[in-house]
Amino acid sequence: MIKKVFLITITIVFPLLFSGPAMAQGEVVTLETESCLDCHDGHDEELSVPYDSALAMSIHQDMECIDCHTAITKLPHDEDLAPVNCGDCHEDDADIYVKHGRLSVEFGEDIPSCGDCHGHHYILPSSEKQSKVNPLRLPETCGKCHEDMDLTKKHEILYGKAVEVYKSSVHGKATLGGIYVAATCNDCHSTGGTAHRILGPGDSQSSINHFNIPKTCGQCHQNIEKDYWEGIHGKLVRRGETDSPVCTDCHGEHGIISHTDPRSRVSPSRVAEATCAPCHESARLNEKYGIPSGRLQTWVDSYHGLKSKAGDLTVANCASCHGAHRILPHTDKTSSIYADNLQETCGHCHPGISVTMAQTPIHGTPGITQTPVANIIRNIYIIAIVIIIGLMALHLLIDLRKQIKNIFNNKLIRRMTLNEVWQHVFLMTTFISLVITGFALRYSDSWWANFIFGHEGAFSLRGVIHRVSAVLFILTVIWHVIYLTRIRGRQFIKDMMPAGKDFGDFLQMNCYNLGLNKEHPRFGRFSYVEKAEYWALVWGSAVMIFSGFFLWFDNFAVQWFPKGFLDVMLVIHYYEAWLATLAILIWHMYSTIFSPKVYPMNPAWINGKMPVKMYEEEHPDDPIFKEKEDTGKPEIKDKQKGA
Repeated sequence: MIKKVFLITITIVFPLLFSGPAMAQGEVVTLETESCLDCHDGHDEELSVPYDSALAMSIHQDMECIDCHTAITKLPHDEDLAPVNCGDCHEDDADIYVKHGRLSVEFGEDIPSCGDCHGHHYILPSSEKQSKVNPLRLPETCGKCHEDMDLTKKHEILYGKAVEVYKSSVHGKATLGGIYVAATCNDCHSTGGTAHRILGPGDSQSSINHFNIPKTCGQCHQNIEKDYWEGIHGKLVRRGETDSPVCTDCHGEHGIISHTDPRSRVSPSRVAEATCAPCHESARLNEKYGIPSGRLQTWVDSYHGLKSKAGDLTVANCASCHGAHRILPHTDKTSSIYADNLQETCGHCHPGISVTMAQTPIHGTPGITQTPVANIIRNIYIIAIVIIIGLMALHLLIDLRKQIKNIFNNKLIRRMTLNEVWQHVFLMTTFISLVITGFALRYSDSWWANFIFGHEGAFSLRGVIHRVSAVLFILTVIWHVIYLTRIRGRQFIKDMMPAGKDFGDFLQMNCYNLGLNKEHPRFGRFSYVEKAEYWALVWGSAVMIFSGFFLWFDNFAVQWFPKGFLDVMLVIHYYEAWLATLAILIWHMYSTIFSPKVYPMNPAWINGKMPVKMYEEEHPDDPIFKEKEDTGKPEIKDKQKGA
């Protein structure tokens, strides 16, 4: 009996005797929050937890630390602890949250945790303005990841600035303005009514999947959703047609702005060309669905289109007649453009319009859909225009011929040799060709570029013409350089060199034109006008040939120069072309054609000769006149023949 009592004592008492030291070493079963604050009270910044200002005010204020940090079973605890598992309490949410976008919770790197969205200790209900998931702050919360360019690039998220764009949208402005019912991130991206199930657009169950977008937008815009599903676009989407537009195709996604904003794609001034045209001008879609092509152009050419182009926001556009959401074919009896409904549709803008007038084709093609009387009158006008304007042009050409003939009948003096005339001809034709074909590339959408190079195969021909013209231009420059080595060429360059007198002539000419000086400057063989033009041509030719060479042989350029070099060459080539073109149009054309002293033209560019009187007025100090006085020869023309 004594032996049995001794064994029981050994078994029970001894562990109790040693339990005190063991507890002193840290093993406990339960821990109070106050025990945690012995270390996490803020005296050590690295260990600080804002308990009083955060946890004590959060939705979890009545919970103890170890209710969440269940991995802590002793103090001091290990530094590396298992992450908090919110699913221990929020089981339903944890079961739902298995994916975020295209990332899996189990395997996805960078996938947001509960704390990333809701906060860690300072967790508030979504109804509180300070909550990270309150509608006012949700864009900021989502933006922590979705505005991180490194993350968006890493995971191939196409919308790197979605939150920034959203803030400028009609929804973003409303939300940030305190309108809680306005759509925010989770309203559109949540699937099944929970923000814990956000799926990528490629997932068939996603709220932003192409086929689910009308339903998503319909959460707020119920009536519009109903109209959409009744329309042809909605019917096609129900059939599984991915090329049928949904809400975002017309209104945009994150950057939706009001239709009253002129920047909006559905504003009255832009809806036809920016929204409807991309689909209805598509040859592929028109062929697939049997829709007539060219509808945009026929509207643009109509009265409504012309008024809209002029900035009239009240004139009818696509949506005015076809509707904005419940769009139906003209064969549907409930369609706004069904024959029997046109009077009502047109009557919205034209009260009292007759049935016959309402059925006048809006997308009419002149000569085809017009009435017979309109076609007859149209043809009469075309014939009248051709005959009347043609006779006017013929009369003017006959008169111009006579005026030019009178110029050649005057006493002439040779200004340019045949060699110089042909140099000018090649320079003129190649320059004009280069200007037209060059600017046609830069302004390929302009009416004149389409008129010249708009037909099939013509635009590739443009490049060939431009390069051939460039080669001929370079050969003309070489021709001129060789000419300068000859006797007349050396005299030409000598007379063309700038001198101090040119600056004085420039000042005197301006004073004379302003009425400050009564004496006109006396120019020699070349005035400052011609010298400035010639040396500008020399400079421009060198710059255009140099930059054009590297743009033509770009593969050579990228092997020897950085990418920025070609950018510089392109800028130089473009703006030097503008400088040269404007200089010719303003400086050269005025002095040779439009100046009243020479109008209708100085004929020297045709045969190298110009009227003696004109020459004497323009170049009275030309040495040729001094030679005439010294030799006493009466005919300057004869003197110049051998030049």
